[in-house]
Amino acid sequence: MEFVQPMSMSEALEAKDAHPDAVPIRGGTDVMVGLNFARSRPEVVLDLSRVEELEEWGTEDGFLRVGAGVSYTRIIEEIGGRLPGLAMASRTVGSPQIRNRGTVGGNLGTSSPAGDGLPPLYASDAEVEVVSVDGSRRIPVADFISGPKQNALADNELISAFYITGADGPQQYSKIGTRNAMVIAVCAFGLAIHPERERVGTCIGSAGPTPIRAEEAERFVQGVLEEDGLWESRDAIPPAALRRFGELVAGAARPIDDVRGTAEYRRHSVGVLARRTLGWAWEEYRGVRGAA
Repeated sequence: MEFVQPMSMSEALEAKDAHPDAVPIRGGTDVMVGLNFARSRPEVVLDLSRVEELEEWGTEDGFLRVGAGVSYTRIIEEIGGRLPGLAMASRTVGSPQIRNRGTVGGNLGTSSPAGDGLPPLYASDAEVEVVSVDGSRRIPVADFISGPKQNALADNELISAFYITGADGPQQYSKIGTRNAMVIAVCAFGLAIHPERERVGTCIGSAGPTPIRAEEAERFVQGVLEEDGLWESRDAIPPAALRRFGELVAGAARPIDDVRGTAEYRRHSVGVLARRTLGWAWEEYRGVRGAA
């Protein structure tokens, strides 16, 4: 196994271009598991831990641009107020040691439907920035992840960052597992209320081959909020509408049976998570004390 350690982004892109099959590694919280258990044995490992450009974040054209090497800990501490849903998801990832090493960029690269960092990106229409020696491009996250552990990266491309709008309303993330953290989600759900656009963004995690936008549920609840004038009045969402929202989210899931749970349990649970997170987020929007 060849080990390549570039010191800059330009060196990393040249190395990836020269070794298209190289496996990138940054935090190593997923790649090293595969190596340690002999599930994979790449010919070339591309260590990106010295590439400082990947650790940068800032604002750009009204978006937050978050480098692929920004750790979960830094997301919580430095930009959690701007991205509360992603911060909630980050808090459920592993132990403090794992959060110090792991990155959302790693979740994107792995493209597992169980990645905790992914539902908040879907719910806020994030875009993934990928780069190569030929240039850069931005891909909507829902188009970037094409299947279980499959994505739109070309052989010579690396993930450099993701672009996402800062929260303009309450956000939520919730998952079910044997513990609240240090566990792969049996199922998860991310939600973002966008009052400026009068819409609600959703994403189901770990209950399908990819993270899934519950688009019918989004249209339903947006219709309720508009027709009942709730954006302006901030009155409570009717219980029947919350239940129907949960049913539509459950219907959008495409779960399977595996060692962590049955398809039936996942479908039921994600509907419960959806109903609860919408209720919590809407109560926060209403300004109800202690809603979150």
